[in-house]
Amino acid sequence: MTDHVVVRTDVGPPADAVALLARQGVSTVHEAQGRTGLLGHLLRPIYPGARIAGRAVTVSAQPGDNLMIHAAVEQTRPGDVLVVGFTSPSTDGAFGELLATSLRARGVRGLVIDAGCRDVAALTRMGFPVWSRAVCAQGTVKASPGSVNVPVVLAGGYVRPGDVVVADDDGVVVVPRERAREVAAAGAEREAAEEEKRRLLADGVLGLDMYQLRPLLARLGVRYVDAPDPPEAPDPPDRTGTTDRTDAAGQGEESTRRP
Repeated sequence: MTDHVVVRTDVGPPADAVALLARQGVSTVHEAQGRTGLLGHLLRPIYPGARIAGRAVTVSAQPGDNLMIHAAVEQTRPGDVLVVGFTSPSTDGAFGELLATSLRARGVRGLVIDAGCRDVAALTRMGFPVWSRAVCAQGTVKASPGSVNVPVVLAGGYVRPGDVVVADDDGVVVVPRERAREVAAAGAEREAAEEEKRRLLADGVLGLDMYQLRPLLARLGVRYVDAPDPPEAPDPPDRTGTTDRTDAAGQGEESTRRP
């Protein structure tokens, strides 16, 4: 029989690093840690504009069952992000307004769930951010055992309890807790470099020149060629005489019909 556990733990990343990672956002953090840690693109925010980062409290649950999400609420603390994986694929609506109300009361910043979410309008009004695989009203049961604060795999990524989860409009990225300060520092350096690049691009400098890409294009065999001049268009036919004859004939015919 599989051992199902609820692990009580305070392990987590430094708060100052979490704050920096939250400000930097998913794309910068993903790049700063060597383009690793990004969860699958199917996890999308239920409404735009949210940006969070926090300590991961992880859940391993059975599909179609949210019992262990309820069990996990007790293990959360202010600033956490609840991360829910399932033992097999599911899109059932395992999370909604009532669970969000419970998590909000404990200061949880948001939810990442590799399944469905429902009550989206209510969650949007609450300002409780969720990144989910689907929006689905299908209900779930509370019947199957699982675990809390154990390593989980969701959307192709590996998350341990206490790791940093960063989420925004670009998706979700996970930073190992041991590397939180290192990645935050690398992200700050990247932001400073991007600010200078932003200034150059705004001044009209081309990315081709800023990144010195012209030699690369040449090495790859890309050539610049000038398009041939288009052929001259022929002069339009002169229809003036035809029009006059037609008009004249029309006038003549009209005159012969008059009494």
